[in-house]
Amino acid sequence: MAVISNTTTIIDAGAISVAKGSLTLIKTLTASSSGTLTFHHGASGVILDSTYKEYMFEFINIHPSANDSYFTFQANAVGESGFNETITSTMFRAYNKENSSANAVAYEAGDYDLSQATGFQVLNDSVGTDTDQSTCGRLNIFNPSSTTFLKHFIYTGVENAADDKVQNTFTAGYFNTTAALDEFQFKMNTGNMDTGSIKLYGVS
Repeated sequence: MAVISNTTTIIDAGAISVAKGSLTLIKTLTASSSGTLTFHHGASGVILDSTYKEYMFEFINIHPSANDSYFTFQANAVGESGFNETITSTMFRAYNKENSSANAVAYEAGDYDLSQATGFQVLNDSVGTDTDQSTCGRLNIFNPSSTTFLKHFIYTGVENAADDKVQNTFTAGYFNTTAALDEFQFKMNTGNMDTGSIKLYGVS
């Protein structure tokens, strides 16, 4: 029996027949005691324009030089500098310690959510520097080249915290500007990114 939606066959005889979105790898940057990693449209093969309506950054084993540090990002509008676009955001996380002595789901305020602020947005916090500790995650940016709408973003990640707990972090918000964004920068709030990589994909 086929599953049909709006005259389009979605599933027929157990096979999915609708084309799904695909990812196109645009650029990979690798940290090596790096203070920042920056993706700028037109530089070194980076694409951040209307070619795609959605872009995704993938973070793989970002390992900081400073214990208990935050992984953050910001953007620049076309022709601007300073990485100080206005952001309103929200953040919550679930965590559990290795010895089960603390676990919770909690909204995070303070340095984590922004209200019409121009600082760097925290994606996750308390990343540890032990040799087996790092942070991984994905950040989706929606239609950054639009000159009509605000620019929304969603992040989901996991980190090994400095106090030996696993944290699943959820951060979302928007850049409160109708100007096109074409540059994104990532950094720890203190120290460097010793190792790890960031991949930029176009989502079609």
